[in-house]
Amino acid sequence: MHLVLLLLTGFTALSCASNLNVSFDQLFQPSWAPDHFVREGQVVKMKLDSSSGAGFASKSKHLYGKVSMGIKLVEGDSAGTVTAFYMSSDGPNHNEFDFEFLGNTTGEPYLVQTNVYVNGVGSREQRLKLWFDPTKDFHFYSILWNQRQVVFMVDETPVRVHSNLEHKGIPFPKDQAMGVYSSIWNADDWATQGGRVKTDWSHQPFIASYRDFKIDGCECPHVWATADNMKRCSSGGDRRYWWDEPAMTELSVHQSHQLVWVRANHMVYDYCFDNARFPAVPAECERRPH
Repeated sequence: MHLVLLLLTGFTALSCASNLNVSFDQLFQPSWAPDHFVREGQVVKMKLDSSSGAGFASKSKHLYGKVSMGIKLVEGDSAGTVTAFYMSSDGPNHNEFDFEFLGNTTGEPYLVQTNVYVNGVGSREQRLKLWFDPTKDFHFYSILWNQRQVVFMVDETPVRVHSNLEHKGIPFPKDQAMGVYSSIWNADDWATQGGRVKTDWSHQPFIASYRDFKIDGCECPHVWATADNMKRCSSGGDRRYWWDEPAMTELSVHQSHQLVWVRANHMVYDYCFDNARFPAVPAECERRPH
């Protein structure tokens, strides 16, 4: 994609600042098992069977902005399967933002696990039960990322916020461009009830469906040095990016109330309160504004 200057909601932005209402092939490509993809108009389906799962990846990497896609998860008995939507940089010290949808037996709810890796270190899992059946229709899952926060959203409702606490000496993922990925695979050693429920291959293939692919962020061509990414993708001088606007630095009052509701009614696990795993409370957990 060529470097272009776009006018977006009153602010100038460099590179692919808005890829809205575009096809899968404009933004993504299969990264493994291309024979496990099915196209039905604007809907892309990936299947998992006993021979393989499948995955796709964005053609470009981005720094800051928002990515989202509509996903309809595996119907019926999905125990042992995991469908993932995530952003990640490369290398052993990579940063990563994960949505992982953990399958379950028929009639039991999906669990949604989110995780944040910073400089190659993860183990920041949170799990929640959704307030709807994610297998019956498409719902929209989004990740908003800027220099102040990472926000995970479901149908525009925030379900998790990872805040920048660098002023307390806590690293924050802000300088590594990330690709956007999705995959479906067999993880019956841990995904459902801690691995006690295994994948029932009599129900294969397991199919996850996708549509409405959107990336609204700063594209980082390979010719850009990593050190230049933050400068080029941050507001300054004549550059103004929507993700740097004051309204994007924290949740609105309404969004804060939504997050409180999600945590109170739908969250079933938070690593911050897992004393068995973390006898000493992780540093970023000591400040919990939401």
